[in-house]
Amino acid sequence: MKKNRYASRRNILTLLLLLGVMPVCAVNDSIPESDPENWNVVDEVIWVVGDEPILRSEVEGMRIQGEQEGMKWSGNPDCSIPEQIAIQKLFLHQAAIDSIEVTDSEVAQEVEAQLNYWIQMVGSKEKLEEYRKMPISRMREDLREELKNRRVSERMREHLVGDVNVTPSDVRKYFKNVPVDSLPDIPEQYEVQIITHMPRITPEEINSVKNDLREYTERIVSGKSSFAALARMYSEDPGSARQGGEMDYIGRGMLDPAFAAVAFNLTDPKKVSKIVESEFGYHIIQLIDKRGDKIKVRHILRKPRISYAATDSMKVKLDSLASDIRAGKVTFDEAASFVSDDKDTKNNHGNMVNTNPQTGQRTIKFQLQELPSEIAKEVSNMSVGDISAPFTMTNSKGKTVVVLVKLKARHPRHKASMAEDFQVLQSIVEQKKKEEKLKKWIREKIKTTYVKINPRYRDCEYEYDGWIK
Repeated sequence: MKKNRYASRRNILTLLLLLGVMPVCAVNDSIPESDPENWNVVDEVIWVVGDEPILRSEVEGMRIQGEQEGMKWSGNPDCSIPEQIAIQKLFLHQAAIDSIEVTDSEVAQEVEAQLNYWIQMVGSKEKLEEYRKMPISRMREDLREELKNRRVSERMREHLVGDVNVTPSDVRKYFKNVPVDSLPDIPEQYEVQIITHMPRITPEEINSVKNDLREYTERIVSGKSSFAALARMYSEDPGSARQGGEMDYIGRGMLDPAFAAVAFNLTDPKKVSKIVESEFGYHIIQLIDKRGDKIKVRHILRKPRISYAATDSMKVKLDSLASDIRAGKVTFDEAASFVSDDKDTKNNHGNMVNTNPQTGQRTIKFQLQELPSEIAKEVSNMSVGDISAPFTMTNSKGKTVVVLVKLKARHPRHKASMAEDFQVLQSIVEQKKKEEKLKKWIREKIKTTYVKINPRYRDCEYEYDGWIK
């Protein structure tokens, strides 16, 4: 009897949703079925976009999170927030049609990055759980779906504007009649050259890491431990360790060549590879699956530690090199080309390159906050032409290196000009063209999408017309 009563109430709720009344109620056995007015309303469907509902709790949750993170909403949040959620659902719907996806490993990395950011903000994991009134495991689960949807939505946007191109003629035409006072301000920028060298790792330390990896292999093969369990405990790859060392399907070209050579030769998922040395450290690998020209594996990464003695020794060597450069015995450009082991800069005379992650544009100019923090700290107090004392930092591969930097140029804050800042102006025009194309797509998508809005939200001033039908 109770089962039938629950089914009846579910049918009533479904019917109400279809009719646009849209309550979501907490069912209480003590309330008679004949008295639905006494049901406790704990949430409410306020919009329906396609077949996707938007709950009042979603809007309230986004508002609270925005307040916690200092976000500002344009206009009335009760109107702007559900509209933004609705726009995201339009992109998600199109992404499903166009098979736009993100990998689990991408999402996992973003989840951990967000959690680590929150922990740093409040001071500890325990304080974060107290502040957000839920355990880390629950936060991780909530974030996974939220960030996955956000990333898919972003990728769909990128797909829609992928064919937008801006020519020099477009840039000149756009800024031709713009008054100088209305041109964008360009913040102070720096051009930096760098020489890096990795301190010598002792054979004893390398053997210690290899012995650990051999022990892991023995435990896996003997059945004493699973590869995934050992990866969670010992792997030093933060992007995959929490997933038991598991990486998503990936092509050969996206992997370190030495890692790829071994991984793509694996054929038996029950076996463990030999120890592989890559630019990140030492690995053991296990095959999960192959799909066309992509492979899915799990791995354990271990990084040999560098001794203080080795670091101090390398600092002495680079300090001597800096003295030779200052004395004119060798130029910084020559030293970078022959001494530096930083692949990204040694073939560019040591010049650091700033790549825009959205547009892919490259420049040798950096704002201070765009430089690695250790380098920014040095150059902020240097004069043009100065060479720093040697210092240590962690490079993009997670390895400790000793560094010399030279401040090649400093560009004061100024109004943008076609001669000096063409790339900046080009990016502005390109961004505007992309925004225009996305807005046009959204307007057209709204016309062909079923949208139902709770009457209380029909008097809002929305950014896009067409929601109210």
